[in-house]
Amino acid sequence: MDPENQALIKRIVEEFGADDIVVMLGAGDAEAVEVAAETVRDGDPAWVGPLAGVQLGLPVLHIFEDDVKEQADRTVYEEQIGFFEMTLDVEEVKQAMRRARGET
Repeated sequence: MDPENQALIKRIVEEFGADDIVVMLGAGDAEAVEVAAETVRDGDPAWVGPLAGVQLGLPVLHIFEDDVKEQADRTVYEEQIGFFEMTLDVEEVKQAMRRARGET
């Protein structure tokens, strides 16, 4: 996760608190998903961004996850995400999310 996004997330949490914040990821690469999830939960693992040493403990979801997909408008989801589901390894991303949350 780049430092600019880290700074934005940190600012939002400082302004509104973490209680009602959920981070929605959209990266198509499993490794990027795991690093981003770790960053907003435990702090920047590379220790270079604004979240270095900052544990926000935020919950993280991915746009490919079934629970998210079921809550989205079907037409909008297909229009905006459908192509990516056909071209990326969706199951690998879902597995990365499960690992990131300690579910596997």
